[in-house]
Amino acid sequence: MTGQVIAVSRDGSHRFSKAPVEVIRLIEGLGLEGDAHAGVAVQHLSRVRRDPTQPNLRQVHLVHSELHDELAGRGFTVTPGDMGENVTTRGIDLLGLPTGTRLRLGAEAVIELTGLRNPCVQLNGFATGLMAAVLDRAADGSLIRKAGVMSIVIAGGHVRAGDPIGMQLPPGRHLPLEPV
Repeated sequence: MTGQVIAVSRDGSHRFSKAPVEVIRLIEGLGLEGDAHAGVAVQHLSRVRRDPTQPNLRQVHLVHSELHDELAGRGFTVTPGDMGENVTTRGIDLLGLPTGTRLRLGAEAVIELTGLRNPCVQLNGFATGLMAAVLDRAADGSLIRKAGVMSIVIAGGHVRAGDPIGMQLPPGRHLPLEPV
């Protein structure tokens, strides 16, 4: 399975949405240069309040643009970066990938998926009802979180819209993504 980077976004402050930019630079072990969520330890404010020493498993946030299409069909206008993602993709089933999957973004950058984004009420601040729209139920009643995936940076590099995305599944038993 291969995909494409549709857009890249960053924000140096802890705002909900991130501004699309021409290029981002991923830094191994830290995250996205110039983004408020870059760091070895957790940077998301709610998690910092709980335990500021926990590792940052949320260095880079990805959302599939197919979600934007789905939301548009439900009356929402959501564009790249609006939901706080750093990388907007197309052509890869991000939510269906196992924990530990590595994605090559462009020529150099490699990230490793750590888990699902757990949608929060800030989504409703962007658009009323958006939080409910990114949650669903499976046939067995389990909750499906559709607000994207989180990752850490394994190899740094520049990433821009139009870059190809390659994928490498982890060896051994594949575990589904869980919220991080």
